Amino acid sequence: MKVNFNRTALAEALGLLTSVVPSRTPKPILQCVQITAEEKEVRICATDLEVGINYQICEVQVEEKGEIIVPADRLAAIVHESIDEVLSLEASEGTCEIRGADSHFTIYGQEPGHFPVVPTFLDSADFEIPLGNLQAGIEQCLFATARESSRYAINGVLWEIKGKKLSLVATDGRRLAKCRVNLSKAPEEDRIPENLIVPAKTMSLVDKIGQIEKDTVSVKLVDNQILISCANVVVSSNLVEGKFPKYEDIIPTDYDKKLALSTEASLSAARRSSLLTSEESRGIKLSIEKDKLVFSGRAPETGDAQVEMPIKYDAEPIEIGFNPQFFIDALRVIKADEFELELGQSDRPGLIKCGANFLYVLMPISLG
Repeated sequence: MKVNFNRTALAEALGLLTSVVPSRTPKPILQCVQITAEEKEVRICATDLEVGINYQICEVQVEEKGEIIVPADRLAAIVHESIDEVLSLEASEGTCEIRGADSHFTIYGQEPGHFPVVPTFLDSADFEIPLGNLQAGIEQCLFATARESSRYAINGVLWEIKGKKLSLVATDGRRLAKCRVNLSKAPEEDRIPENLIVPAKTMSLVDKIGQIEKDTVSVKLVDNQILISCANVVVSSNLVEGKFPKYEDIIPTDYDKKLALSTEASLSAARRSSLLTSEESRGIKLSIEKDKLVFSGRAPETGDAQVEMPIKYDAEPIEIGFNPQFFIDALRVIKADEFELELGQSDRPGLIKCGANFLYVLMPISLG
């Protein structure tokens, strides 16, 4: 195999591919990428057996077709540090040579033919969605997924499709984020399972795909896998097994205390009031009374902080405590100037809404 690469295009591809490669694995071949040179393009694949990426690079000049399997971290480091516009890659019998204008590297790879098959997208899509819409939705919910939980279903994001609307729902048991985005092509009703849960890692990969205006994501379900194709990238992933919680049951619908708040001012107040909290007193208190909202935080060994905001409010006064980071996480992803905060009693969840397409449920904490 002999190929001349545009270094920038190769570096961009490896930046995405290496995020799949496991740092530790009993199978060393999974720490490699598979490079296959065809007539006019090169495909590079990576997988950890749960998630895979099939990346097509067209900014190449293929002089000789072939295949090589090389360690991903070594190749990525060489490409990242190179100063050449064009890099030449030549491979034979498990050895890969990379040449620049003043450099020559030799990497020992593995014999072709043993790398796991990474799916590509061949058939028509079940449904389609603009990449910008999907990435905006990912940004508004991915942060609320559980990081490590024995309840595997909440380690992913629930996809619910009704007509040409896709709802993405994530929870870690202490908070819940739900956002809704538009599809460009709706699926046939019987093609989509009710409990479609996509791993958080897969969602994060899709969020990293470089966006070009009008890029469309094609999605296909095959057995227990989801294939997500956009431009020259196909992300394949096993779906999360298990039953997603009945999240509708915890979204309050009967609250009578409602405030319209400035997103920027509330975000600043939450950040400032949390500066003097500690691990032991990890909470901020929202004290709401007529036309005034006070954010406060304190720690016995450090001190206390108060930030006051003028608001329009004439309902019953209330005090409620929240984890400041959970509160800040929600406000960070709201793009509008204002959002709604709805409250019931001090021991019931807070509800944050922005328009018709974003809501966030946050469990209260006791501040003693």
